[in-house]
Amino acid sequence: QVQLVESGGGLVQAGGSLRLSCAASGSILSIHAMGWYRQAPGKERELVATATSGGVTNYADSVKGRFTISRDNAKHTVYLQMNSLKPEDTAVYYCNANTLTLARTIATPWGQGTQVTVSS
Repeated sequence: QVQLVESGGGLVQAGGSLRLSCAASGSILSIHAMGWYRQAPGKERELVATATSGGVTNYADSVKGRFTISRDNAKHTVYLQMNSLKPEDTAVYYCNANTLTLARTIATPWGQGTQVTVSS
């Protein structure tokens, strides 16, 4: 079993910055891709950014140039540095990991979510 724990959300004024962290633990052999998604009230969950173990990153157009995803593969941790935050970035942010377990099965758990609120 694999668990993800997110931290770092909060309330910030427009133009400010926040850094989210997500640590994976449990029966992990390796993690291929880790990513951040978000869900605003009344909207569907959407991709924010992903990063592979090899360092390939992908961003939603709405966050390019403002957000940076990074990983510490040894710690099974992914980060999301969010700069120049806008009120439309307000959402619950979720972490996801594409994981190969010690049992040689694939697990894609989600974290519990962390609230990010950007005031105007």
